Amino acid sequence: MNTQIKSKGIPLSEIRLERFKDPKRANYPVKLALEEFEKDNDVDALLDTLRLVAQAQGGMASLARKTSVSRQALHQALSPRGNPRLRTFQSMLGSLGFQMSFKPVHSKPTPAIRKSRLRAAHG
Repeated sequence: MNTQIKSKGIPLSEIRLERFKDPKRANYPVKLALEEFEKDNDVDALLDTLRLVAQAQGGMASLARKTSVSRQALHQALSPRGNPRLRTFQSMLGSLGFQMSFKPVHSKPTPAIRKSRLRAAHG
């Protein structure tokens, strides 16, 4: 006999939503999602995290009012197939208390650059 027992606990999604209402608590998962995105380019995970934080901090309608982007456009941008425009993404991040920043990609210097740095260092 295969009977299912229903859990009387609080669903994990509700726990996350409750925790992410506090912008300070939402900071860590967003930073982590951005760091992971830098490593693996997993847009779905990043958008999923932003969607969850947006839901916790007032929902899509509230975010739409703050960003001047329609609720439908936000749903589409943050969907698993989402591909938000840069302005939309920047506006969403700002409304959630984050900002975009860029940093240089560290690459190995070419041999010519290494030689010029050595000459400059040893005068």
